[in-house]
Amino acid sequence: MEAQKEALQRIISTLANKNDEIQNFIDTLNHTLKGVQANSSNVIAELDEEFDGLYSILDEMKESMTNSIKQEQAHKSQELQNQLSQCSNALENSEELLEFAARSLDIKDPEEFSKAARQIKDRVTMASAFRISLKPKVSDNMTHLMVDFSQERQMLQALKFLPVPKAPEIDPVECLVADNAVTIVWRMPEEDNKIDHFVLEYRKTNFDGLPRVKDETCWELIDYIKGTEYTLSGLKFDSKYMNFRVRACNKAVAGEYSDPVTLETKALVFNLDNTSSHLNLKVEDSYVEWDPTGGKGQENKIKGKENKGSGQITVLKNNTRSGTPSPKRTSVSSRSPLIRGSRDRFTGESYTVLGDTAIESGQHYWEVRAQKDCKSYSVGVAYKNLGKFDQLGKTNTSWCIHVNNWLQTTFAAKHNNKAKALDMTVPDRIGVYCDFDGGQLSFYNASSKQLLYTFKTKFTQPLLPGFMVWCGGLALTTGLQVPSAVKMLQKSENGLSGSASSLTNVTQ
Repeated sequence: MEAQKEALQRIISTLANKNDEIQNFIDTLNHTLKGVQANSSNVIAELDEEFDGLYSILDEMKESMTNSIKQEQAHKSQELQNQLSQCSNALENSEELLEFAARSLDIKDPEEFSKAARQIKDRVTMASAFRISLKPKVSDNMTHLMVDFSQERQMLQALKFLPVPKAPEIDPVECLVADNAVTIVWRMPEEDNKIDHFVLEYRKTNFDGLPRVKDETCWELIDYIKGTEYTLSGLKFDSKYMNFRVRACNKAVAGEYSDPVTLETKALVFNLDNTSSHLNLKVEDSYVEWDPTGGKGQENKIKGKENKGSGQITVLKNNTRSGTPSPKRTSVSSRSPLIRGSRDRFTGESYTVLGDTAIESGQHYWEVRAQKDCKSYSVGVAYKNLGKFDQLGKTNTSWCIHVNNWLQTTFAAKHNNKAKALDMTVPDRIGVYCDFDGGQLSFYNASSKQLLYTFKTKFTQPLLPGFMVWCGGLALTTGLQVPSAVKMLQKSENGLSGSASSLTNVTQ
């Protein structure tokens, strides 16, 4: 009966997964169908615009060339009209002179005849009919303004859709996910010397496999990539996966997207648990600072004060040193005293706050930055059953490194109320590496990746990140992968630094 139930449950699970895949594919098809309709309308509108532009150029050219013909016609007409007018005047004068000469032939008086003859001779000599050219100044030929558009017609007839670049192919084997950076590598299925650049798109997701249409963030775009690979760096891996796709573009058109590739980008993400903290701590998601008043009366003190906090990893400063809280500080401080008063996870001098996510397996890494004038702080891990009077490193259920800047600086690794002094400079940022299954907790200079100390033990219960702070503040950064340098050091580091068993008793 139980075996049948288990088999049926597996069948149900398989069917549910398949239905989910089919539904996702249906959503994708519907999304693609809408895209085809919308994009078709877009390209038709662009085609109309291109042809309208072509028509406009042709109309302008036609108008310009027509004006040239009309100007030539006007010029020739004017020249011929002028010649015609001159010839008409000359003909009229010549006819008048001819008539006068004919009448002169009838004159009987020799003296008058001689006078008339001299007049006719003088007038003939001066007559315009003998000075004008009887050749047209211009011809009626207009062939020099004829056009031959045969080549252009062939070019127009050869117009066709531009060749679209083929979709690139992302090579998952060549892609690299490391150190909170992702390098995407792709290639073209065949050589294309017309490609001008590539466009890469990516988005975070918690779903493996093909991108989902619904309940997904928008694609983020990186344009004008000249090479066939690109590295996204400085990422916060707060989702399990990232989808990537790439397309090739020539000078005029973009090609189809490559098949999307999903790469795993999982890292430990946690916040500070406000409900677990000491009353004398102000706690936000990634910030904690010591508050000597325990939250009482702070609401009135911070009202109206200017915010100077900025950036993702802003350190909250001791309220006795700075009167410029960030908006997040204001929101935390404005909680009613009743709510803060009900928080009693830690008490006494255990100024501790825990993370809100338990570590039960795997390898994880996070970083902490202390305020420069912080008097005392600890960074480490603890079992969930850490007592409310317990301080980090003073029990057999907690491990940490402790920095004390009060009077003189001390730097030590602590566990089970034993301490190992660390003879090195305290770094600005401390990286914490936890290998739960391997029973290893290591601390690093987060900038140089220098190993500070390693605890070796066997973790028997889920771990919570733990933090202690007095007279100052701590800023937390999560969503970080285990850095490559840390992985290499872990491989080479083999018992060189002391384990928890080597710690000596110290008087606190």
